[in-house]
Amino acid sequence: MTHTLPYPMEAAMHRVNLNQERFNQQVFDHASFGIALVGPEGVILTVNPAIEQIFGYSTAEFDGMRLEDLSHTDDDFRTIHQLKTLMGDRTNVQLEKRFISKNGDDLWGLLSLKLFSDEADQALYYICQIIDITKQKESEQRLQESVERYTSLKKYNHDTVISFGLDGRIINANSMAEKITGYSIEADLIGMELSSLIGHENVQKILKKALYDDSVEQHINALRTKSGQIVEVLTSIAPIYVSNQNIGFYLICKDISEQRQLLLAKEAAESTNRAKSEFLAMMSHEIRTPMNGVVGMTDILLDTTDLNEEQRGYVEIIRKSGDTLLNIINDILDLSKIEAGRTELQEDTFALRKCIKDSFAVISMKADQKQIELSSTINHDVPDYIYGDCDRLKQVLLNLLGNAVKFTSKGNISVKVKLLKEDPTKLAFTVTDTGIGIDPMRLNDIFEPFAQIDSFMTRNHEGTGLGLAISRRIIGMMGGEIYAESDGKSGSSFTFTIKPKKTAAIPAQESSSYKHPITREINILLAEDNYINQLVLTKTLEKLGHRITPVSNGLDAVEAAHKEKFDLILMDLHMPIMNGFDAVKLIREEHKENCPPIIAVTANALKGDREKCLAAGMDEYVSKPIKREVILKIIDQLVNRY
Repeated sequence: MTHTLPYPMEAAMHRVNLNQERFNQQVFDHASFGIALVGPEGVILTVNPAIEQIFGYSTAEFDGMRLEDLSHTDDDFRTIHQLKTLMGDRTNVQLEKRFISKNGDDLWGLLSLKLFSDEADQALYYICQIIDITKQKESEQRLQESVERYTSLKKYNHDTVISFGLDGRIINANSMAEKITGYSIEADLIGMELSSLIGHENVQKILKKALYDDSVEQHINALRTKSGQIVEVLTSIAPIYVSNQNIGFYLICKDISEQRQLLLAKEAAESTNRAKSEFLAMMSHEIRTPMNGVVGMTDILLDTTDLNEEQRGYVEIIRKSGDTLLNIINDILDLSKIEAGRTELQEDTFALRKCIKDSFAVISMKADQKQIELSSTINHDVPDYIYGDCDRLKQVLLNLLGNAVKFTSKGNISVKVKLLKEDPTKLAFTVTDTGIGIDPMRLNDIFEPFAQIDSFMTRNHEGTGLGLAISRRIIGMMGGEIYAESDGKSGSSFTFTIKPKKTAAIPAQESSSYKHPITREINILLAEDNYINQLVLTKTLEKLGHRITPVSNGLDAVEAAHKEKFDLILMDLHMPIMNGFDAVKLIREEHKENCPPIIAVTANALKGDREKCLAAGMDEYVSKPIKREVILKIIDQLVNRY
């Protein structure tokens, strides 16, 4: 069929000596967009070089491929039939469509599809044109993301965001700015002078210096609201660039009014804790000082006087009451220290089996009196030595064993130790007794401070109800937990876990050569301002054969140490005129390496006291009331050492 070209095209082709067929071929070969002839079933019949370049396939590879082979798997219109349905009654369609290249890269194309049919309206072929618009789509995506980020910044940011131009006027703001300042965005903020919010001087500093001086934002710490109130803020400034040109800034302000209130509350709480700590120290001192007199004088009465049976019984009651009161004081102070975070674990490698044996030794006498059988089972895979706080572990065991003896009238008490199957890094201890049992409804309550297994009005057993509360907190510090089991009738079982740290070395065995306690008379300087405590210590030490020089304040202690040579100094910390710390400092400075051992004696028993004393030049630290065995052991060690 011969086509007659319009005159302008015919004339133009005639002028360049180009026929229609050659022209069509050159357009096909050199077009910048992809052209493909596609059969009615979607088979690709021929392609131009541009489409080969777009998809990366050669002419030979295109042979037999279908249009859907180029389509992305997530695209809604993959096949020619889906596209035909989209066309409906039309003979052409244009849409943006996702494709995939030979090397698996995603690409976007602007697809133009034209259907050619015969006289019977049967599809002959499709001419498919594809323009690669991947870069444009990526640019659109970046722009959209930028818009969404900006929108999110404005809409959802919890901080105030205000954009303003180089003329110092507000361009836009987010809802948080509206909320904090009290101004409406549309009616007030847009176009407003930023100086109305942060002051003229701050605006000028931003415009002049913010591009190169980050410190500008540090001086903007408040916003003035519509009502004239001042809101404390933490400010950040970010420049706005368009086409690499600075056109303004973002002012981002975080309202720290609430944080300020929290900070004030925190400071108040810390102040309260300090006051609580000071009160605790004072109470410790004030209670322990007279308790030292009660316990000490009863010991002296029992050891140095001839008492008849009735009198001795009375004194024994006084001493027992004193010991009970001291245990209550110790429990209350211990719980207070743990709750206030002033207790730390003193960890080292220790023999686990010896720790358990020592715990049994403490309660064995009471158990024997009630004819209660004691037993322990330690699984073979439990290590002999572990790394942890032996004294705290023993404290927990003694609490549980002491309760077991207290609430068991007959039968047995057992301790079992094993490694947890589900977590072999943890040790599980179970203390079981055949005592009165615990109401199953109270198995959690008994771990609360001052809780009692038997009620206050009817209880038959002594105790503060603090032992289990203290034990739970200690176990928590050791990385474990504690719980109780009982049916309320046939005894109870307490299980706790700890997570000891790995130990690489076994502690060296103690030397078999034991230094016997000294028997010679030693000269002791006693600095103590409380007359009763002075009397107790003097009588106790004189009965042991030592010579005591008592003084009542730190200044007298310094003068006494200057005039006379002493083998040992017992130094109270809280004394009038000069305290124990200052006295020790002066004595150390005078005697230097010839200074006798100094033992700090104090009614305080709080965390850090011992460390503070040692750092101040003391050789050891003991708390009141002082048991004779403790002072004897320390004196023996220190005097033997010097």
